[in-house]
Amino acid sequence: MPVKRTIPKNYGTYFITFTCYDWQPLIDMVNGYDIIYNWFDHLKTKGHFINGYVIMPNHLHAVISFANTAKVLIQSLVTEKDLWLMK
Repeated sequence: MPVKRTIPKNYGTYFITFTCYDWQPLIDMVNGYDIIYNWFDHLKTKGHFINGYVIMPNHLHAVISFANTAKVLIQSLVTEKDLWLMK
């Protein structure tokens, strides 16, 4: 059962999980590991820090420290992952 929570702050360290639709091994099927690494690189260029992560064929766990993003909520940075999936 998916749970979507809004992150109300613009800084902090968070444990984040992304799961594939119906727990299918989509990350492995499309060799999406590079997409995730590119998203991590994108976050790093914005001053954020990837503390740790585990990528599995059907989901991802990550501990990410978000720098103060001024008026940009972390929620919008996390959902930017959708842009990387479209490339």
